[in-house]
Amino acid sequence: MPTNIYVVDDDESVCRALKTLLMTFDFDVRTFNSAQSFFENVAGDAPGCLLLDIHMPGMDGWETQKRILDSGSKRPVIFISAEKKDDAAQRALNVGAVGFLQKPVNGQTLVDLINSASKE
Repeated sequence: MPTNIYVVDDDESVCRALKTLLMTFDFDVRTFNSAQSFFENVAGDAPGCLLLDIHMPGMDGWETQKRILDSGSKRPVIFISAEKKDDAAQRALNVGAVGFLQKPVNGQTLVDLINSASKE
């Protein structure tokens, strides 16, 4: 049974690339170019893993993660960002994410992290 993956990134080329990559591993992938669009189209209790960019117009990744946690959702979140600050990965883990990957991501590393997060 495919695992649902939700990609939220304002860069359409990143969304396309991640969707193409993850579909080759039999994931069911939906992409959104804003957190607002994600929240409008995916129920809070829908199963799946969220791949979340940090820097986006409107609601950024940090705000999105806070909203998810505040809702009580247990959906695993993996931040994927070009963020170069040394503390970004630690901050992501501190706010409840299961991982942080820097763009460009290694496909196998991403898949392994998704599989690990989906088993928890």
